[in-house]
Amino acid sequence: MAHDHEVYMTLADTAVELRDADALRKYAPDLEKLASRDNHRLYLAIAHRALGVGHRLAGEQAAAETRLRQALELFTKLGARWQIGRTLVELGELNLDGSQNETKAREYFAQALGSFEEIQAKPDAERTRAALNSLE
Repeated sequence: MAHDHEVYMTLADTAVELRDADALRKYAPDLEKLASRDNHRLYLAIAHRALGVGHRLAGEQAAAETRLRQALELFTKLGARWQIGRTLVELGELNLDGSQNETKAREYFAQALGSFEEIQAKPDAERTRAALNSLE
C-alpha cells in the first residue's frame, strides 16, 4: 500500500506534466508538507518543482524561479540527473514565458539536453532538442 507522500508525489508530478494548475495547487502543498515532515529530500525537490510550475502558470515569475532553483539545488545534491534535466527544462520554459529571455532559456535547455543525453533518456532528449531547435 502506498504511503501518503508517494500518492501526493505521483499526483503533483503528474500535474506538472499535464500543466494542471488546479491539481498543482491541490497536491503540491501537501507533498511539500509531508516531505518536509519526513525529511524526504527527493520528494521535497519534486514538491518545489511542482510549486514552481504552479507559480509559473499563475504568472508569478519570481516565486516560480525561487522554487525551481530550490528543486534544482536538491536534485543536484542527490545526483538525480533525470530530475535535474526536467527542472532545467522548467527553468527554460520560465525564461520563455516570463522575461522572454531566449538566451537564458537556450542555456537551460542545452544543459537539460546534456543531462538527458548523459543518462540516455531519449524521449526527454528529443523533446528538449525540439525546444532548442524552435528557438533558432
